[in-house]
Amino acid sequence: MSYSKELITELEKKAAALRRNVIVSIGVGVAGHIGGSNSAADIVAALYFYKMKHDPKNPKWEDRDRFLLSKGHVAILQYAALAESGYFPVEDLQHTKEIGFYLQGHPDVLKTPGIEAGTGSLGQGLSIGLGMALGLKLDGKPQKVYVLCGDGEMAEGQIWEAAMAASAFKTNNLIAIVDKNNLQANGKIMDRFNTNPLKEKWIGFGWNVLEIDGHNMEEIVLALDQADEEKERPTVIIAHTIKGKGLSFAENVISYHNGMLTEETYHQALSELS
Repeated sequence: MSYSKELITELEKKAAALRRNVIVSIGVGVAGHIGGSNSAADIVAALYFYKMKHDPKNPKWEDRDRFLLSKGHVAILQYAALAESGYFPVEDLQHTKEIGFYLQGHPDVLKTPGIEAGTGSLGQGLSIGLGMALGLKLDGKPQKVYVLCGDGEMAEGQIWEAAMAASAFKTNNLIAIVDKNNLQANGKIMDRFNTNPLKEKWIGFGWNVLEIDGHNMEEIVLALDQADEEKERPTVIIAHTIKGKGLSFAENVISYHNGMLTEETYHQALSELS
C-alpha cells in the first residue's frame, strides 16, 4: 500500500504542530512531560488526523472510534491533538494545569471534551479499552478502540491480564500501541524493570504484532491500516521512538521525562519545532 506525498507531509506538519503545542502547554518554569509527549506525537497525529472517526462538535458521537491514553501523564499531547482538531481553542493550552481549569495534569473524562476515561494510573488503560472493545462487539458496532501505552508501563501486571483476555475474546477491534522509547522516569527500561523483548511476549499472548519506526509517518499509517485487516486477534503496534523527539537538548535525556524549561530552552524549543 502506498500513500500520497501530500498526505504524509500534512500529517508530519500536524505532528510538528502537536510538539509545538506541547511546549506552549508547559511554558517556562513548570515541570511537564516533554519526553514522552514528543516521542508519541507522530503516532497521535496519525490517529487524530488520519485514522480515527471522531467529531469535535459532538465528542460523544455514538459512531466514533475510541482513543485511550493509558500513559496519561503525557496528557498535554492529547490536549494538543484535541485543540488542533477543534474540540476547544488552541489558546487554552497555555492554561494547562492551572487550578480549576479543565485541562489538568492527567486526562479527566468529567472536565475535558474528547476524553474517554480518566487515565494515568499506569497499566489500567488497556483493560478499560478492552471493556470498550467488548461492548462495541456485543452491540454489533464496527468502531475501533486505540490504546496508547508506554514501554515503562509494560511492567504493570494488569497490562498482561488484559492482553490475555483480549486474545481469548478475539477482540480484533482493539489496537494497542506501545511507545517504545526505552526510557522511563528513573532511567533506562533495561536497567530498571526490563520487559524486553516485547515482540516475542505479545506474540506469545496471541496478538497480531506489528513493529515500526514510530517517527516514520508512512510506516505508522500503514500499520494502522494493516490492523484493520486482522479479523481474529487484537493488534499491537510496537513503535520504536526517541524520547524528546524534535528537541536537540531533550532527545534521549532522562531528565526531560518530566522536565522544566527555562526562558532560553523554551524559545529554543519553539525555534527548533518551527
